[in-house]
Amino acid sequence: MEFKKLPPVKEQIMKCVRCGKCRSVCPVFSEIRNETAAPRGHVFMVQMLRDGKVEPEKAVYEKLGNCLLCETCSINCPSGIDVHELNAAARSYIYENKPSTTKELVFDTLWTKPGLLKTSTWIMSGVQKLGLQTFARNTGLTKILPGDLSRAEKIMSGVPSRSARSQLKRVNPAQGEKKFTVGYFLGCGTDLLNPEIAKATVDVLTRNGCEVIIPKDAKCCGMPHVANGKLDTARRLAVHNIKIYNSFNLDYIISDCASCSSALSAKHMEFLLGGLKIEDEAQQFAGKVMDLTQFLVEVLDIKIPEKNIDELTRVTYHDPCHLANAQGIKQAPRELLKRIPEVEFVEMPEANRCCGGSGTYSLTHYDLSMKILDRKMDNAMTTGAKKLATCCPSCSMQLKYGVERCHWQCEVVHPVVLVSRSYRQLPVRS
Repeated sequence: MEFKKLPPVKEQIMKCVRCGKCRSVCPVFSEIRNETAAPRGHVFMVQMLRDGKVEPEKAVYEKLGNCLLCETCSINCPSGIDVHELNAAARSYIYENKPSTTKELVFDTLWTKPGLLKTSTWIMSGVQKLGLQTFARNTGLTKILPGDLSRAEKIMSGVPSRSARSQLKRVNPAQGEKKFTVGYFLGCGTDLLNPEIAKATVDVLTRNGCEVIIPKDAKCCGMPHVANGKLDTARRLAVHNIKIYNSFNLDYIISDCASCSSALSAKHMEFLLGGLKIEDEAQQFAGKVMDLTQFLVEVLDIKIPEKNIDELTRVTYHDPCHLANAQGIKQAPRELLKRIPEVEFVEMPEANRCCGGSGTYSLTHYDLSMKILDRKMDNAMTTGAKKLATCCPSCSMQLKYGVERCHWQCEVVHPVVLVSRSYRQLPVRS
């Protein structure tokens, strides 16, 4: 769809009254303190792009690219402007006019082909296990990497050698009486970087009466493509996944990744596919999508049996932006943690403030990302927690790096992993 005719661009820009509320909540503006980094400035920039007062140039993209797309400004805007949608639409418009060979390779070739993405991750895991990544750092070879990657590559550590898909069955029967048939949307981050989360998800769902189906042909949710100006590619991925999951007779489609469930939500589907022929199919699909923690608490209402415990483990929680801001889901993860007998839950200050990860943001804006991360770690460490829980692979990767940088003895973990561990500690029935 033409940039000027996109609903956010056509209908929302004039709502902005330049009140500045967005500046007071934006994590990027709090570090840069420049109007061009403020959401209000981005709205004005998109308006100038639409009106032809500025050209779709790389310099404009870089200014818009400072945004985390965390949606904090959108949920706090008194005028109800979806600033993140305006920003994403503008990035895509600029990219169409100034394409990048590197982005074509990464987001159209690599990230749309699960097999190729899996192979690249396997190679990265081998490089790390052989010590070649450390060798490259020590000898200065990483300095030849473009942009911020020479420093940001440190964030990509501990890549597992086996994906979750290679360890899980396509169809996982319910244990005991079957209550629901659920499709598991196994996202790239969970599949390739956090297979223990996927295994825990299947374990907990099947224990609670769910038959879990993992379609083999599913692809990326498209959120990384939206953030990097590749809206057309994100649309193609969405259409592909809709067709795959709608071919099954599913009660729910469950995701343990905040970014995935946000990308698959009705609101995001309307942004991507509104007005297209597949819109009805998209809404049918999105109507079944639910975040894992919300499903476990509100639909299954799981109860974990009590057991003899010598000492509780203190756990705190970080709100992923794509869960708390994009979907308004804050209580379910906390309630799930509180239902685990071994857990003493403690709230951290500013739990819903962005960690600075935001998918690929920490790789492209390393210094700024680290400033935002440092504030998050300061808040988390005040809790004295031994576990730092979150529901997003991107956040997990960022927080693990933060824990390492701070020399903090704390495990970053998805709530469902703690639930699965608690179940496995129960006495085996004869």
